[in-house]
Amino acid sequence: MTSSREPLQAFRSEYRATQIGPHYSGWGHFLFTTTGALLAIGAAGLQLRHVHGAEWLTLPVAFLIANFAEYLGHRGAMHRPRRGLGLLYRRHTQQHHHFFTHTTMSAESPRDFKMVLFPPVMLLFFLGCLATPIGALLYFAISPNTGLLFAMVAMGYFLTYEWLHFSYHLRPDSLVGRLPLIGTLRRHHTRHHDLALMGRWNFNITFPIADWIFGTSYPEVAADARVRTSREPE
Repeated sequence: MTSSREPLQAFRSEYRATQIGPHYSGWGHFLFTTTGALLAIGAAGLQLRHVHGAEWLTLPVAFLIANFAEYLGHRGAMHRPRRGLGLLYRRHTQQHHHFFTHTTMSAESPRDFKMVLFPPVMLLFFLGCLATPIGALLYFAISPNTGLLFAMVAMGYFLTYEWLHFSYHLRPDSLVGRLPLIGTLRRHHTRHHDLALMGRWNFNITFPIADWIFGTSYPEVAADARVRTSREPE
């Protein structure tokens, strides 16, 4: 009998051979994303001056906007081909979801981080095309602090997304994987990696707020039943 893991391992081997260059550094990729985002957050934070009560509301409002944007972007272009966004669909649905399935979620080496983290150029996209322009609009339309706080939340959410998604694809018995919160969020994301469920359930990668509101969190009872029948040890 052919193991269900053989097609996955064949896909991984081909992807590594054709898509990951010999000089790629997984930890370098992680540090670039982390350092760049933290520098952007720090630069905005250093410009804050005498933030008053109403301006602090920017933090929860911007966080919720980011959570809904994550949900809609994931449920939309990442899983349904859109004109001009085909690369996003191919990288996510056709590559990421076949490199990591609900039975084999963990990266085997730092070279596999390329299939987890956003390409480095996405840091510049989020900073230059989202956080900065929208932050600048709020800076002049409402107040400088509002614009700066929005930019900080936008880049902070981007980094949180990267860190959490990264942690889900580490081994569950790793130092990070054993953290209770990571384990809970990892299970939510693992259900989404079931190819039979990915187009309908569990679209939040960070915190399943929008999933809860829109009713797209896969039921725990059904999830447990699927795990019992399909789970293989990693």
